[in-house]
Amino acid sequence: MDNQVFESSAERTFQYQSSLPPLPVPDLHDSLDKYLHAVKPFASEEEFLATEAIVKRFEEGIGQQLQQKLLRRSKSRSNWLEDWWLDTAYLEARIPSQLNVNFGGPTACVEHCWTSLNLWFTLQYWDLILNVFQKCLISRLAIHKAGTMPFDMDQFRMLFCTCKVPGVNKDTILNFFKTESEGPCPSHMIVMCRGRVFTFDALCDGRILTPPELLRQLTYIKECCDGEPEGDGVSALTTEERTRWAKAREYLISIDPVNKTILETIQSSLFVLALDDAKPYSSPENCTQLTHLALTGDPTIRWGDKSYNLICFSNGTFASNCDHAPYDAMVLVSNGYYVDEKLRACGGVWKGSKVVREMPVPEELIFTVDERVRRDIALAKEQYNKSSQDLQVVSYAFTSFGKAAIKKRKLHPDTFVQLALQLSYYRLHGKPGSCYETATTRRFYHGRTETMRPCTVEAQHWCRTMLNPTATTEEKRQALNAAFRKHNKLMAEAQDGKGFDRHLLGLYLIAKEEGLSVPELYTDSLYTKSGGGGSFVLSTSLVGYTTVLGAVAPMVPHGYGFFYRIRDDRIVASCTAWKSNPETDAETLFHNLCTSLHDIMHITTQSQL
Repeated sequence: MDNQVFESSAERTFQYQSSLPPLPVPDLHDSLDKYLHAVKPFASEEEFLATEAIVKRFEEGIGQQLQQKLLRRSKSRSNWLEDWWLDTAYLEARIPSQLNVNFGGPTACVEHCWTSLNLWFTLQYWDLILNVFQKCLISRLAIHKAGTMPFDMDQFRMLFCTCKVPGVNKDTILNFFKTESEGPCPSHMIVMCRGRVFTFDALCDGRILTPPELLRQLTYIKECCDGEPEGDGVSALTTEERTRWAKAREYLISIDPVNKTILETIQSSLFVLALDDAKPYSSPENCTQLTHLALTGDPTIRWGDKSYNLICFSNGTFASNCDHAPYDAMVLVSNGYYVDEKLRACGGVWKGSKVVREMPVPEELIFTVDERVRRDIALAKEQYNKSSQDLQVVSYAFTSFGKAAIKKRKLHPDTFVQLALQLSYYRLHGKPGSCYETATTRRFYHGRTETMRPCTVEAQHWCRTMLNPTATTEEKRQALNAAFRKHNKLMAEAQDGKGFDRHLLGLYLIAKEEGLSVPELYTDSLYTKSGGGGSFVLSTSLVGYTTVLGAVAPMVPHGYGFFYRIRDDRIVASCTAWKSNPETDAETLFHNLCTSLHDIMHITTQSQL
């Protein structure tokens, strides 16, 4: 998405959906072979031999049966993984979503531009997918592609009018979005300010409100809240552990049917706009405060289960906080980059009509609460604040070089950063760190992601060579090239549906569904030590080559979250860690990363002399 085209007149956003290939089931032997290679950096010779024997027994025994059942499942589904992934990765999880699952970060960073202008461009993006106003019955958001290969665009249906709803055992996702040809789509939005909830329609006479009209609606809400007591902050309940939130929600509905109507209004709304009184500092080199507040800000003015919370801070900076269940970060990156480009193009100035049409003022939605609900809210806030204060976030720019200098050396920029991260972790902790990198599988029907594991045998050999004072530049260069080749090969295979992590998950879930005992492969200590079962120490993702960056919390208590974007002249990273863990420090990891980036550049430069 380097020079991303947003609008397309020739192709319709969802036109290739029915012709996309189904998600393949990888070959069992290939997956197990890749798995063995992936656990090797974490194993002693003895441990590796034991795991090798376990894998062999699995392949010759129960693995065969599970593979046949998985192949049968894939015959009747275009994506054998889709429902399972949604359930196991998101909907069955009971930990609080808002800090552990949601992603957030700075959005459209043209500082001090109208909130209403940012909002207007966000609504224009909705229109690109929806296409109500062009009356040509096609969605005009350009299809993402790899070369000429179209990507699945289904996740873009989930950005607007989508919400997760908590259940006692399992959550559900409600999606109310419709394109023009499918029927009416909700057009109301929610604005939250100082613990209070308001709604208004983003359309008037079938046309999107202009920035002056949006400003009129937002000013009305702000004036309602200024100098008035704070609202009950019911939205803080969305930060709770999922089962507790489900029960609190059931109780909320039981005390007054109006509460159910308000919940339905929030769930079906386009998105939530949070008017936040905070004034986070941000600059192109340091977005730490803004990113921290995007992830951990005021819980009474965002709805943690909403697919999109756009947060407007009182100093004109913006951020977002989104539920991860319905879509992956690239959807939000695309939306954020579109808004950013449009804001830059107009210089943050509205050049259209200043006329404000007659329209209803925003309506306040007031929940009925009692002492029990107030207690639930107070407890939710207390626990959320405790967790928030434990999350360390740093978001800095490395400005010595970027994509241009890396590509000049004929190296892949993403692999460059990933290997630098491997070296940084090794330097800091003196051992390999199990690492997850997102690989997209969107070339397949409803494809989302596969795990690519950057902590390869080759990467570790290179790390050790780098830290060996007797190693020559030539030895370092050869080890680096081998690590690059392996990373690029694994990434290409993962994107082509030949990764092994989702495959192993599928085999595990087949066993579970059949009521079989958990195969030994999954209870082996190396399975978890190498990152299996979502226990990766480094949780990483390249969010692209645009101006948009996000952040996530670490997967495990002793881990790091690491999102990064790559520009021509810089590499910008958001790194997170839990303060309560004495082993980890996000700030130190970032500074180590800078050193490692220079180290790689130094080797490649020296070897070219």
